[in-house]
Amino acid sequence: MKKFFQAVIFVAAAASLSFAQQPPQSQVKATKGGVTKAEADGFNAILKAQSPDERIKAADEFVTKFPDSMYKGIALYDAAEAADAKGDYIKAITYAKEALQADPTNFDAKLLIAGETAQHTRENDLDKTEKLTEANKYAKEALEEIPNAAKPQPSIQDAQWDQYKKNATARAHIDLGLIAMAQKKTTEEVQEFQTAVDMMNPPDQVAMARLANAYNDLGKPDEALAVLNKLLAMNDLIPQVKNFALQEKARAEKAKGGK
Repeated sequence: MKKFFQAVIFVAAAASLSFAQQPPQSQVKATKGGVTKAEADGFNAILKAQSPDERIKAADEFVTKFPDSMYKGIALYDAAEAADAKGDYIKAITYAKEALQADPTNFDAKLLIAGETAQHTRENDLDKTEKLTEANKYAKEALEEIPNAAKPQPSIQDAQWDQYKKNATARAHIDLGLIAMAQKKTTEEVQEFQTAVDMMNPPDQVAMARLANAYNDLGKPDEALAVLNKLLAMNDLIPQVKNFALQEKARAEKAKGGK
């Protein structure tokens, strides 16, 4: 079930959730003695990109032309998210690590690295322990840094930034849940996914699917069904998640009938 589950989650996440993790951004304006018009136009081209490939191209061009820009870290993280949207997790992690080199306070980059590393670490990987240790380190660092993180742009509204940080905290717990999943620590997996689901607004369908799957693995079909019924009642449910949720529901109902 785990193998199938991972495949479903990867498809659903790539299809609908990638750009949902983008931090709030607004177009940059040229300032006297500060950001030049060319730099502002270069950064704004990233925001205007209509596809992941266009966003990556615009980000690459920006960091090449303006290697010392204060927006370099944001541009590289945008490229990381775009690569993630394409399903190229290796390139996504590479861009995220470059974003951290440009700006060590970029908690979004840490969350991306943690989550993608956890999801793509396999049981028989020789460096499994090292990978998950690194992922855990990034997720825990992000959790510590998010509450006091400064807005990346002064034009972002305080309420908007506060909500984004709350959802980012939930993403950190999702990452920790993924790490626990890879370590086969199902009790911890449930705790982390439950924390994330309780925090996110709007609800994260993939996180709810993961939570239900973990409850089933833990032998708690009633709890799994409670999550699945809420998930299946959503009007905008991602088709792949819906199919998986229906299978998990059947699994939970079968487990209940066997008691």
